[in-house]
Amino acid sequence: MEIRVLDCRFQGVERVIASFLLKTEAGPVLVETGPESAFPALVEALGREGVAPEEVRHVFVTHIHLDHAGAAWRFAELGATVYVHPKGAPHLADPSRLLASAERIYGDLLKPLWGEVRPIPEGRIRALGDGEEVGIGGVRVQALETLGHAVHHHAYRVGEAVFSGDIAGVRIAPGPVLPPTPPPDIHLESWYASIDRLLALRPGVLYLTHFGPYGDVEAHLEALRARLEAWAGWVLARLKEGKDPQGLTPEFEAYWRQDLEAGGVEGPLARLYELADPPYMNLQGLVRYWQKHHPEAL
Repeated sequence: MEIRVLDCRFQGVERVIASFLLKTEAGPVLVETGPESAFPALVEALGREGVAPEEVRHVFVTHIHLDHAGAAWRFAELGATVYVHPKGAPHLADPSRLLASAERIYGDLLKPLWGEVRPIPEGRIRALGDGEEVGIGGVRVQALETLGHAVHHHAYRVGEAVFSGDIAGVRIAPGPVLPPTPPPDIHLESWYASIDRLLALRPGVLYLTHFGPYGDVEAHLEALRARLEAWAGWVLARLKEGKDPQGLTPEFEAYWRQDLEAGGVEGPLARLYELADPPYMNLQGLVRYWQKHHPEAL
């Protein structure tokens, strides 16, 4: 089996959203599809690997957020089976609630950013339980429930590799790892447990949707945990001071930028991080976490 990193060129920009092509004896397998807006770029990337989109019969999505699964329906339309967490499956079959939630966040920018989303026929969707394996052409893909970023999140283990979706963070070399914490599902206790689970597996490499492979697995995951704790603590401290969450955005964005600069990231690389992991959404997700799960701390 070969693994190829395909750049979805989100909004025409490289190294923001990846899809992963597994070349197996039974044909090509795709992990993550990126958004539908980037589908033409993904088709081009597949073509450079000698793969036509209709040849992809198996698509694994880590979760149903539009930057990870927005183009899944395109492959299902061509005959692929889409594998997903059981809590995500109903939203692939009927994306109306997903789109309504996204529209509240993005408004008129929804379609320009993410493209079109259509229902996937239930016969093309296969929900995988935690630990369930799928064998394809001598390759075994194991679903790992890894909650904390979303309630419908799987990572997928293939041999020594783990395709981690968003649970292992956002890292764009040579920058540091950052946690993506958008609303509505952020749950820190679950996220820390997922980090512990990945550490216990001792994979050889993490494949991040944002962006690419990293072999320093233990250091990467411990750095992610530390930054998640730091960001959550920063937000909690300001909420306890009685600050208005709506007015915190400029302050958090400045904190976020200082955090990146401390890691040597500025200029064009900082812009890539902003596209992959918008700071205003990180703030919203962490505010919601404290208000929903730990109001007593406020």
